[in-house]
This record gives sequence, structure tokens and C-alpha cells, in this order.
Amino acid sequence: MSAPEDRDLPLPPLTPALPPARPGPLGLFLRNGNALVGLLILSAIALAALLAPVLFDYGPFDMVAMPLQWPGQDPAHPLGTDGLGRDLLTGLVYGARVSLLVGIAATALCLALGVVIGAVAGYMGGRIDEALSRLIEFFQTIPNFLFTVVLVAIIGPSLSTIAFAIGVVSWPAIARLVRSECRAIRARDFVMAARAVGASDLRILFTEVLPNALPAVIVTASVMVATAILTESALSFMGLGDPNLISWGTMIGTGRDYLRTDWFLTAVPGGAIVLTVLALNLIGDGLNDALSPRSRTR
Repeated sequence: MSAPEDRDLPLPPLTPALPPARPGPLGLFLRNGNALVGLLILSAIALAALLAPVLFDYGPFDMVAMPLQWPGQDPAHPLGTDGLGRDLLTGLVYGARVSLLVGIAATALCLALGVVIGAVAGYMGGRIDEALSRLIEFFQTIPNFLFTVVLVAIIGPSLSTIAFAIGVVSWPAIARLVRSECRAIRARDFVMAARAVGASDLRILFTEVLPNALPAVIVTASVMVATAILTESALSFMGLGDPNLISWGTMIGTGRDYLRTDWFLTAVPGGAIVLTVLALNLIGDGLNDALSPRSRTR
């Protein structure tokens, strides 16, 4: 009898096959088509805003053509002109600088206040948590937009005042979120281990608790920028914007007198606001999917 021939049989692997590597948050974000579209739109708007002095030889307040030219009527002014002969495209690009700057500055102030107050309240607990929770609830009982209008009217309309007012009235939402996250994280094993080796409360808060609460804060911050842009536009529409700067809200407020005959004066800046807010919301959804623990375990 001859031995069975097994030379053609596949050899068993020497080491077990490793499971495929799971993509990190950045990989998950880059796989999200909607998030990439939002990032592309926002990057184009931000780049145009930064290059505004290079792209145009005149400012947004300069009267450069016949008034009330419709979009496409004059190739030199593709989006038309307003009632004073100012180029709408120039105003749109310069207005993006104001809107984005207010949105980022107001969100930064909101995060600074909300993260500090929420983290201290959530981690310390007890009477400190109770006192800070009452402070948060007090600010939440005040209508945000009305409070913003009052602050801007009292201090005076300017770019810094508007950013300050929006940031001051918006922080309670961040504070409540951070407080909730810190209350959940402070009971986890790695926090207990850090406390057992003698780490101070301040060190634990800033090195163990807050870094694990940041994903939720980052997602909320993208939405806060969009909210700040909308609030600034509403203030400028009401005449409470910086008189020395042009913004999308200012352009809409100027064009409302021509709404029946030249509706494009409000539609163009209104479309820019919608596009920017949509881009920020798409980015926020993408960040939420990328930073969610459920997505990372798929």
C-alpha cells in the first residue's frame, strides 16, 4: 500500500489570522461622504474670506457700478449690485469674515465658560454642584436672543460685543453637557486608580476626566458655531451689528426694502447663511459618528 498523497493540501497557517484593524476617529470621519462635503464647503468659504483683500480691488462699501443690477447682468459683478451700487459678491465674501469670526469667537468663549463650570460641578459634586447647577438653571430661564439683544444694546454694537454677548448667553448648554459627562466619568476605574495613587483633584480633572468628555463637547461646538452665525445675522438684520463692518445679516437688512422687486438682494446672503449652517451641521454629524463609541466598536 502506498501512503496517501497530501502534498497538494494547503498547510495550516503558522499563526492565527489577525482581525482587521478598526479605523480610528479620523478614518471614520473621512469615510463619511456628507461630512467631507460639509468640510469642503466650509473650507471654500473660509478660504475666500481669508483671501478677500486679494480677490477684490475695492471694499464692500465702495459704490462700483450702477445700482440694482441683477445677477448675470454685468460680468464684472456676477451676483449683481445693491441699491447703492455696491458689489454683492464683494459684500458676500467680506461678510463671511465677520460671520465666521463671530461664530468662532463666541463658541470659544462659550466653551471656556461652559467647560470650566460644568467640569467643576460634575466632578466635585455636593454643595458646589448644587450651587453651580442653580446658576446654570438661572441663565437658562432667560431667553437667549432677548438677553443677547439687551447686552449688545447696553454695551454698544461692535464685533467684540456681539461675540461676547453670544458666548455669555450660550454657555449653559455646554455646562450641562460637561457636567453630565464628568459625573459619569468620575466613577470609572481609571479615575479611582488615579485617586488611589494620590493624584490631586485638579490633576485628575484635567488629565483623566476632561479628555474623556471632549468628544461630546467637540460635536456640540460645531453646532454652536452655526447657532452663533445665525444669531449674529439676526442682530445685524435688526440694526445691532457693527456699523463699520458688513455681514450677511446686514446685507439682508439692507435688501429688505427691495424685497418685492429685487429679491436677490436678500436671497444671496440668505443662501450663504443656509450653506454655511448646513456645512457645519454636516461636519457635526460626521464628528458625532466618528467619535461615538458605538461607531468605533463596529
